Amino acid sequence: MLTLFHAPGTCSLASLITLKEAELAHAVHVVDTAGGEQNTPAYRAINPKGRVPALKTEQGILTETPAILIYLAQLAPGKKLAPLDDPFAFAELQSFNSYLVSTVHVAHAHRPRGSRWADEPSSIEDMKRRVPRNMHECYTLIENTMLKGPWVMGEAFTVADPYLFTISRWLEADGVDIRDFPKVHDHVRRMSDRPSVIETLAVKAG
Repeated sequence: MLTLFHAPGTCSLASLITLKEAELAHAVHVVDTAGGEQNTPAYRAINPKGRVPALKTEQGILTETPAILIYLAQLAPGKKLAPLDDPFAFAELQSFNSYLVSTVHVAHAHRPRGSRWADEPSSIEDMKRRVPRNMHECYTLIENTMLKGPWVMGEAFTVADPYLFTISRWLEADGVDIRDFPKVHDHVRRMSDRPSVIETLAVKAG
């Protein structure tokens, strides 16, 4: 059985939603990040990066959201969570998820985790001040050129949708009004109505 190491409020939400969409048998280990479980030797043995998500499989441990999402889509091809038979569309999906992980998530992280990039308090505060502007710019690009609608890839729901939904839920705390982005706003509403999302958001920290 698959085991997802998950922390509510983090990017691991996308993997948990996808597990439920794929209807794959799984267990969930809620990582107590507030209590520092991610830094314990036991968890570092699972994921040396000290982060979530991590997915325990029969073949080993997978980390990094885009890799986990595609792995789950491949395990459940009948659910059509990725265009596995269309090389170009598959690359488009990977391009979207790569932008989320390499640019959007990093832009967000400069607010709560500025200490990853700087030591001086003034530098960290400066990074925090830039987060609303940077996130607004990221979402302007997503709204205008990347989100096809109603789902990321158009008419087909894919693993990109739980990932976008997860990060979009951070916008308010980042000082960005989601109503500035009608397509994204509609996407969040659509996602919020899915049974997989309702069930996943009910998983609370231990």
